[in-house]
Amino acid sequence: CRDPSTGFFCYAQGYSTHFFCIASFLWTTTIAFTLHRTVVKHKTDVEDMEAMFHLYVWGTSLVMTVIRSMGNDHRHLGGAWCSTPTGRTKKAYHFITFYVPLWGAILYNGFTYFKVIRMLNNATRMAEGMSDRASDGRLDMKALNRWGYYPLILIGSWTFGTLNVIHDLIEPGHKIFWLSVLDVGTAALMGLFNSIAYGLNSSVRRAISERLDLFFPERLQRWLPANVAKSRSTEQESELVSLKVQDEH
Repeated sequence: CRDPSTGFFCYAQGYSTHFFCIASFLWTTTIAFTLHRTVVKHKTDVEDMEAMFHLYVWGTSLVMTVIRSMGNDHRHLGGAWCSTPTGRTKKAYHFITFYVPLWGAILYNGFTYFKVIRMLNNATRMAEGMSDRASDGRLDMKALNRWGYYPLILIGSWTFGTLNVIHDLIEPGHKIFWLSVLDVGTAALMGLFNSIAYGLNSSVRRAISERLDLFFPERLQRWLPANVAKSRSTEQESELVSLKVQDEH
């Protein structure tokens, strides 16, 4: 029986996973770059840089994937999982071509968001005497804080994977079971973290609340946490206020 770990589909799975994982966090650096260029440097030419963004993301991902392939002997890509490298040399190539760019992206995103947030904070303080502009600044900060979750999500998703690879480089013959579990588990949860951070907005929360009303009678809603009940009542009051304003107009 042919070893499936040496087949074409194994190589395709391993290299494509590596390629698109790198591309996923490189796109976050283009978002950070765009925010910094528009907010801090007040440039409006980011729309003209789309081709450069594609070249940077896909080109860098391709180069890192090709470099990683140099560390493989093309007889065995990686154990039971095709994308898992074995041997100190392969792990070193994997660390250099994946985790080094990853943490470079995390550091760049964190530093960039820090500068953008500081810039907006200064602008908000300068506009404190002007109520309309101050409220706009608060809205901008609320939206920006959501974008700032990018580096936190990357850190939470890949910290244990980084520690696991470093440990394997130091002690290749000794695996730590709990670290390996956290490595795989947190990396797999990155999509969930992104959906919670960016998808759980007020409209989604309101839709979930409406669905809960269908399944939970009023006599059971009093057992909900106080903050949940308070947020739901606040949303209902805001909706009533908006309806009254629309009626007046």
